[in-house]
Amino acid sequence: MELRKKILDEAHTSMFTMHPGSNKMYQDLKQKFWWTRMKREITKYVSECDVCQRVKADHLKPAGMLQPLAVPDWKWEDVHMDFIVGLPRTQKGYDSIWVIIDCLTKSAHFLPIKIHYTAATYAELYISWIVSLHGVPQTITSDRGSLFVSRFWEHLQAALGTKLIRSSAYHPQTSGQVERVNQIVEDMLRACALTYSTKWDECLPLAEFAYNNSYQKSLEMAPFEALYGRRCRTPLNWSEPGEHVTFGPELVTQAEEQVKFIHSNLRRAQSRQKSYSDKRRRPLVFKEGDHVYLRVSPMKGVHRFGVKGKLAPRYVGLFKITERCGSVAYRIELPPHLAAVHDVFHVSQLKKCLRVPEEVVDTSQIQIQPDLTYEEHPLKIFEQKQRLTRRRAINFYKIPWMPMTGFGSLSPSSVYCPASVSNRRLALRRNVYMVHLGPAMQPARHQVTWDEFHAAFWAHYLPPSLIELKQREFHAL
Repeated sequence: MELRKKILDEAHTSMFTMHPGSNKMYQDLKQKFWWTRMKREITKYVSECDVCQRVKADHLKPAGMLQPLAVPDWKWEDVHMDFIVGLPRTQKGYDSIWVIIDCLTKSAHFLPIKIHYTAATYAELYISWIVSLHGVPQTITSDRGSLFVSRFWEHLQAALGTKLIRSSAYHPQTSGQVERVNQIVEDMLRACALTYSTKWDECLPLAEFAYNNSYQKSLEMAPFEALYGRRCRTPLNWSEPGEHVTFGPELVTQAEEQVKFIHSNLRRAQSRQKSYSDKRRRPLVFKEGDHVYLRVSPMKGVHRFGVKGKLAPRYVGLFKITERCGSVAYRIELPPHLAAVHDVFHVSQLKKCLRVPEEVVDTSQIQIQPDLTYEEHPLKIFEQKQRLTRRRAINFYKIPWMPMTGFGSLSPSSVYCPASVSNRRLALRRNVYMVHLGPAMQPARHQVTWDEFHAAFWAHYLPPSLIELKQREFHAL
């Protein structure tokens, strides 16, 4: 088994192989080696490689089936909000757009804003444009932007009786409706800038009108028609054919029937969209206590995770799942330095660790000393041996030490050490690892065996042809 482990380490983690996939690794090894269930063992070894799980891209369908939001009972009861930022600054100082959408009628307001507005200024706009026109909504769905998590905003909505619903961390798909409208607004403004050469804030009121007066597939009508009972006049359609009842009980009945029609259309559209989406997704379920990796990318505020750049790992971790929140979200246990990050994540952001958690070392926890040394701690006892000397019997224990290396392998080493060893430290001296033993052992500095030396360092950097040369150099010291 030890020989197989060395072969697998050399074929997978050395600088001359650089973590190949299981099939490539098997095709290379079968030319020189064979043992029972070799392919299965190679597949298991590669799937449990911590480096591979962190850096390699997934080629599976996204995890998590689509969970449509409930259809509101009435108009402007459920509101979705988001911001479009990074726009060119206009003469009036506007550089962003506040997008506010009604989840039932799909009608929307596009408010030009300045990104440095305070929460009090946003509250004034909200009262002037939403509450005064449509009343106080029952729920507001948003992401976790600075405005939506501020205490002022929370206290304001609590005073108005509005419930705040926020998305899970780094998962804007929770409010996919407003994200789609953001895309439509940006396309409209690009068209205005290209066609009319006007400032985007001057085009924004007409962009809002054009959106609200255009046909929506999910509604099978325009948002204005769903909100007011008819579309608004335009230079092309100045008058509506037929007669319209504008008073009496018939108007109330017509509005109620229209809302029922909208409900039916939206539920049918949600069912259709879910069937299309689930074809490209896969179910994934975790259990409490599972250890997972967290997906990060440059667009998700990776500075909080200490990860940035093109060659940064795709995943960070490990993190322990503490609670299941709904059907497709989980709460994970984050370290103290990530306390500012919301700890609930969508299942698509998580990746299960296939290796036993206690056998995996988080390199971020390794504290390197100025003299290139670091402390090691025993994890548990795997095996016991007894060696007889002339005077007494010495008990040896096989103990995995954490961390053993940080140079290409995240697995702790399994080394036989005397029972009297209290601690040990690896130090880099003349390119050779020395093991510092406790005061009970003499001498205080003890050279490691060649097997331990090879497994700890050189196996990750040298081909077998150079191992013998390094072995001679090691014994010559």
